[in-house]
Amino acid sequence: MSKYALTDQIRRSSRSVCSNLSESWQKRRYIAVFVNKLTDSLQEASETQTWLDFTLSCRYCSQEEYTQLNTNYEQIIAQLLTMIRKANSFCKL
Repeated sequence: MSKYALTDQIRRSSRSVCSNLSESWQKRRYIAVFVNKLTDSLQEASETQTWLDFTLSCRYCSQEEYTQLNTNYEQIIAQLLTMIRKANSFCKL
């Protein structure tokens, strides 16, 4: 896979994490929609990690860069899972 294609996929999926999170916050009045959009963010974060795996295997980044980015995404995923589990506390307006 080309470096450009991987960069494009990482850019797309990482932006989707943020945009879905923003949408979930705007729709927090409706708990099911809130959780659905958070789940979309979670899926995009996982997809980003997959693209990072490809980036490392293609040697487009160092192990150190990969570890730092992957750790960041593990933290993002953990935060999203917490928000999903505690959705009721976020949906109080």
